[in-house]
Amino acid sequence: MDVFLMIRRKKTTIFTEAKETTPVYELKRMIEGILKVPPQNQRLFNRDNQELDYDRTLQDCGITVSAGKAQCPAQIGLAIRGSNGEFEPLDLAPYSMPPDLPDVMKHQDAANQGQE
Repeated sequence: MDVFLMIRRKKTTIFTEAKETTPVYELKRMIEGILKVPPQNQRLFNRDNQELDYDRTLQDCGITVSAGKAQCPAQIGLAIRGSNGEFEPLDLAPYSMPPDLPDVMKHQDAANQGQE
């Protein structure tokens, strides 16, 4: 079965899918194809900020079909080794929030809800 993944690093988000039986090192090779960063220069983290083991499968790491659906993909954090040889800290920038509706539109929205 396919697991839908959202791989996040700073303000970058990659959406992809893999099998539950895909080893973590294969996922790192997929990321290499997109970001051109070799697997040894990548660290992947689960939702609890625990690093994913290189030789384990996604399923072994708790990333299953029930945790990664198309409508709500499983989130994986990505940290990359810098030119100084050290890995950057895991940094998942928060998503921006849309601005508040102008007052004119708020009144229209309330009026439309009353008609239903």
